[in-house]
Amino acid sequence: MNRRALCLWLVILIFGWQSAGQAQTRSVQIVTSFPPSFFEPFRTAFRARYPDILVEVVQRKTTAAVADIHAGKRHDTDLLWASAPDAFELLKQAGLLAQLQPRATGAPETMAGYSVNDPAGRYLGFAISGYGLVYSPHYLAARGLPVPRNWADLAAPAYAGHIGLTSPARSGTAHLMVEALLQSLGWERGWALWSAIGGNLATITARSFGVTTGVARGRFGIGISIDFLTEAGSAEGEANRFVLPEETLFAPANIARLATSPNPKEAELFIDFVLSSEGQKLLREPRIGRLAVSPAAYGPDETPPHLSETAGLFNKARFDAALSAGRYELVNIVFDEWITFRRAEHARLWRGLQVMEAALLSHPDEQAAHLLTQARASLTRPPIAAAELERPERFRKLVRVPRGLAVPEEQSRIETGIRSVIATNATEAAASLRQAAERLVAAGWAGTEGGLAEGRP
Repeated sequence: MNRRALCLWLVILIFGWQSAGQAQTRSVQIVTSFPPSFFEPFRTAFRARYPDILVEVVQRKTTAAVADIHAGKRHDTDLLWASAPDAFELLKQAGLLAQLQPRATGAPETMAGYSVNDPAGRYLGFAISGYGLVYSPHYLAARGLPVPRNWADLAAPAYAGHIGLTSPARSGTAHLMVEALLQSLGWERGWALWSAIGGNLATITARSFGVTTGVARGRFGIGISIDFLTEAGSAEGEANRFVLPEETLFAPANIARLATSPNPKEAELFIDFVLSSEGQKLLREPRIGRLAVSPAAYGPDETPPHLSETAGLFNKARFDAALSAGRYELVNIVFDEWITFRRAEHARLWRGLQVMEAALLSHPDEQAAHLLTQARASLTRPPIAAAELERPERFRKLVRVPRGLAVPEEQSRIETGIRSVIATNATEAAASLRQAAERLVAAGWAGTEGGLAEGRP
């Protein structure tokens, strides 16, 4: 080989090697709250179609992912892939999501009263999630407990100590469920129900997965969860089952591209794939088991619950994602300060109320009844009145503050005020319960029925 031919060969070899290397540097980074059992089949199928694109997946809880994106800690991230639509709305309002073109999936504009895609085109629904109750048939049967059929059932005294839930500050799934009931029932009535449910909690788990695991292990019998987290079975207990309440919340799981996406072309290709016929059918495979938005993904004999005549929680009035985003952290703070951080005391007060309300049936006393009505009012009164929400700008700057960091001054004042009202309400409830107990004992109640000691603060 002469010198000229050798040089030409070296040039071809070097530039060819660089070109091949460059072909392998195409990538897309996805932040998701979904487990590997969900995203790995998608990553494998996408790589089969686009072998030159590396798919990097970072697992984060939705609430943590949103906080990171807000704080500018996700410069390498292209896509957010998660369930809770109000989390996407929060990022949209902050101008952190890119504009997307809707894909033709054949899905209707709304399902069960909920918009499938963001009307502004900042995030797209790819699957539908049903929010409901996971339970252990064996646990409930052993204790003579019925399967709850609606959200209000969870406040019944029979379920005291038998329910598990994740804090909405730790889980986008839990946050959406809390917010959905607040919107459906109204701020005052919604918080009254959550306070009563909070009084029945056995525990508050660290993550959404802890709810289904706790039910499977028999730590509690009922969990507030999402359909796809329900395991088909468990080596540690009888198989969990999932029930959709009579007024079901169906909401889209979403995908969005960040405005700062470093790989927009590759990110758009991944969105294309998720919403393609292949991607939608992949959702229906048993190893994933999700409800696709595309009707074409279902067999001729299947009737998807979200496309049936099921009475959705928002069939009458649509879920307001913008309203949710505007008070996102306020709801988290109220729930944690009222229920999470005071769970033992909260449960004790509610148990006392439940025991004495039952005692009234056999030992009627007008004054005791009045005192118990006062106690219930104190236990169900939210620390932020509905009238205060008429000034939404006061709460829009609330942020999730990691442990060890200082809380902004204005937020600190709001949190202190919330804690103060909660403490006052608890003190008032305890005083009313003590006086009611004295009246009932005077009326002939033994004071130990149902465990009065549990009811005394």
